Amino acid sequence: MRLFGLSRKEVWRQLSEEMNASYIEGGYFIGPRIEYKHNIWTIYLDTYTVSTGKSSITYTRMRLPFMNPKKFFFKIYKKGVFSNIGKALGMQDIEIGYDYFDNDYIIKGNDEILLRKVFQNHKLRNLIEKQSRILLEIKDNEGRFGPKFKDDTSELYFVKTGVIKDKETLKNLFKLFVKIIDEFEMLGITIHQTPEVTLYNK
Repeated sequence: MRLFGLSRKEVWRQLSEEMNASYIEGGYFIGPRIEYKHNIWTIYLDTYTVSTGKSSITYTRMRLPFMNPKKFFFKIYKKGVFSNIGKALGMQDIEIGYDYFDNDYIIKGNDEILLRKVFQNHKLRNLIEKQSRILLEIKDNEGRFGPKFKDDTSELYFVKTGVIKDKETLKNLFKLFVKIIDEFEMLGITIHQTPEVTLYNK
């Protein structure tokens, strides 16, 4: 019996097989990742590490590039977990009309009507609640050293401290991304076109 259970590599390989996704080993400068195809979109799961001087912190992230001609942005996180975030892009606090959800989460966005329509989907809300901690947002850049996005391209972006190795947690996260991008297409937030963006250099 292993003291610390299965490794990230073992868990992610198993998850890839169960989801019919691709497990990519990575290289010297790029760590392993999972690529899951849904319709014309690709959802990417990986980790990255930030040095803080004497130590380093590893994060798990999930990304989904998509066409965003309406420049729709939002950020959601659980109350009490993060503070003073989501003030960029002129985003305002928005209540979506479900008390139990509004009481637990901070939701910021730049289009209240569209945001309310997105979060009317109860399955989407349930999948968010299955994550113990969540920071989920739409980004149009990852900073100076990140991939380059065209003006009409954005990405759905999730990040959490540490390496997530629980398969059910990861499966629900993939389901959440699928549900959101399907809602985006149904509501006309995105268009049925594969974005031209390269997240990983070969």
